[in-house]
Order: sequence, then C-alpha cells, then structure tokens
Amino acid sequence: MSTLVLELRAGEVMIVNGAPIRFRTKTRLELTAHARFLFGKQIMAPDDVDSPARRVYFALQSAYIGTPDERVHGLVAAREFINAFKDSTTSALAREILDKALAAAEDDNCYQALKLVRRIMRHEDSVLGRSTITPPEQIPQTRRRPFATADA
Repeated sequence: MSTLVLELRAGEVMIVNGAPIRFRTKTRLELTAHARFLFGKQIMAPDDVDSPARRVYFALQSAYIGTPDERVHGLVAAREFINAFKDSTTSALAREILDKALAAAEDDNCYQALKLVRRIMRHEDSVLGRSTITPPEQIPQTRRRPFATADA
C-alpha cells in the first residue's frame, strides 16, 4: 500500500476531492488512497486571481479539485485562458509550457498542469516585479514514504 504523509499547521486549509478542510491543530495525516487534493500555498483564492497566469492556474485548480460541474467548466476556462496567454506572449518557452499544461489537464493530470503553470506564474511575477520568495516557516512540510503514488 502506498501512502503520502502530510504535516499541516493549525489554521491551514486542505481541499480533498472538492471538500475544504481547515485544521484546528498542527496535524500529521496519511493519505492511503488516490485523492484530488491541494493544501496550503497551492490553493489560490479567487481574490488572488489578478494576472493572466493566475487566471490559468485558478481555472486548472477548479478543473482539479472542483465539483464535477466545476471541473468541466474549469477545463473549458483553462483552454480559453491558455490560448489567450499564448496569443499575447512572445516567449516560445512559455507557449511550450502552456501546451504541456493543457495536455496534462486534458489527460486528467491537473496536478502536473498546476505545477507547470506555477513556473509561468514565477516568470510573470519576476516580469511584474512581484516578490515570489516564500519564508521557510510558510512552506508546508511533506514527506513521502517509499512508493507513494498520490497526486501531489
């Protein structure tokens, strides 16, 4: 059996299969089955969607952890936002990464798509002069046991 061990601080939120969970105390948990989940800084709030890359990320987030209806609409929106981003960028590398992200999402591998779009967001942040450094105390701690196969 494969497992994923997560350590989360009090107040952190984790979304598992579309259900938000807020931890009241520091928690260490094991996921022992396949689940669609995001936690901590991986979760983007609607108020944080203020750039083209963040629109793509939020749409893919919905396609990954939303309800079945939200997942369908999230993938449609992601396609639209990715095409708009690709049309407006001069970066061949950005277009290639966005193509890979969309292909991953369409193959129902939205977690991989989100990881790719985070690369675009970091680049966009540097171009816009935003700070992207996360203090070490704000980075969620994860530890995988051998043969872990969860989405994250």
